Amino acid sequence: MVGMPRTLSTSDMVTPGSLGLPHPEPTDGEQAGQPLLDGAPSSASLDTLIEQLVPKADYYPEKAYIFTFLLSSRLFIEPQELLARVCHLCIEQQQLDKPVLDKAQVRKFGPKLLQLLAEWTETFPRDFQEESTISHLKDVVGRIAPCDEAYRKRMHQLLQALHQKLAALGQGPESLLGADKPISYRNKPPASIHRELLSICSDPYTLAQQLTHIELERLQHIGPEEFVQAFVNKDPLASTKPCFSDKTNNLEAYVKWFNRLCYLVATEICMPSKKKQRAQVIEFFIDVARECFNIGNFNSLMAIISGMNMSPVSRLKKTWAKVKTAKFFILEHQMDPTGNFCNYRTALRGAAHRSLTAHSSREKIVIPFFSLLIKDIYFLNEGCANRLPNGHVNFEKFLELAKQVGEFITWKQVECPFEQDPSITHYLHTAPIFSEDGLYLASYESESPENQTEKERWKSLRRRLDCRRR
Repeated sequence: MVGMPRTLSTSDMVTPGSLGLPHPEPTDGEQAGQPLLDGAPSSASLDTLIEQLVPKADYYPEKAYIFTFLLSSRLFIEPQELLARVCHLCIEQQQLDKPVLDKAQVRKFGPKLLQLLAEWTETFPRDFQEESTISHLKDVVGRIAPCDEAYRKRMHQLLQALHQKLAALGQGPESLLGADKPISYRNKPPASIHRELLSICSDPYTLAQQLTHIELERLQHIGPEEFVQAFVNKDPLASTKPCFSDKTNNLEAYVKWFNRLCYLVATEICMPSKKKQRAQVIEFFIDVARECFNIGNFNSLMAIISGMNMSPVSRLKKTWAKVKTAKFFILEHQMDPTGNFCNYRTALRGAAHRSLTAHSSREKIVIPFFSLLIKDIYFLNEGCANRLPNGHVNFEKFLELAKQVGEFITWKQVECPFEQDPSITHYLHTAPIFSEDGLYLASYESESPENQTEKERWKSLRRRLDCRRR
């Protein structure tokens, strides 16, 4: 069998480094000797960037370039069309449409083509959901297969791996989320459908582990392309219709999970009728949050802090008076939004550094505060144009985008070292939660309204509750 290039993991693909692109003839008015960034053009026409992606007998694009371009290209061209163009260029440049092929030449080119296809299908499997994309793959590999039967076998393995990935991704997180609809106007959920969390899990470290398990499981479903597609409207040089729709489901489901956890924390605190029990639940969640911080699970940490800071919870002054709050204030300080979350970003860098030098999966865990990550990527996208005035793609912008997304992709690939406890994760996914109105009702019943605003709100909520009951 012909020696194949090494299959790169996704983390390999996004390692920063010199991109070392070849320099094709300038096209579309491009100037020779244009400024470079890490060996890559800071801008170029879309045609030129596609050319850079296409392997040749004596050239293979750098892994960082492949990831950056495949990630960003969907802003300008649909993945199916990009693949069609890449395959067409391969056929044209290698003269694969001739009756007789140059076998020596194809044997130099073939492994590089298969390597590109392997990296593309591994990192962006959803680009291959359409049957037409699979047809392009089979066609181009079918043309080189007569030169070496190993190519056909490699293609079969590649497609098998792709189908397995797509099948796994098909089991999306939507199926994991149970009772997503909050309880609006019910003072307490019936005992038959609700047990308090502390009766399911009373150990903060165990709960932090189970939250981390859920976070990593959900992150697995988020493809790197979703970060770009979340901000796609349309390419001004393309047609007037938007390029994509409904392609950020996993990203949105993950944000919903964060919101659910916030409301679950608030619900668990507001539900007990006795002050001592409410204080106990608050102290429990403070300990869970601290364990999440130690693990590197910043998303669950922020959700717990956000839940405890919701008005129906924070107004419970008599309850908080019974809580040892020193640990809570330390955690709040770590996640303080002041200075664009300066303290959190320092802690995240520390966790990221620990992850790079880690010897165990436990030390590799980095789960960023997801909403802030999306916000950072959004402002990067909004702050720089996709195209320059001359129509060139602003590749410098997309190198920075790929760096941020690539780091996240590396973190989400960490295998969870904690054993799953199905009873705890099921509860976290399905336990009924109060809506905001429901939380206020429970809060006012626990500790009476203290001022006129609260009294008016309570009266309004009770009137609406009475109307619902009739």
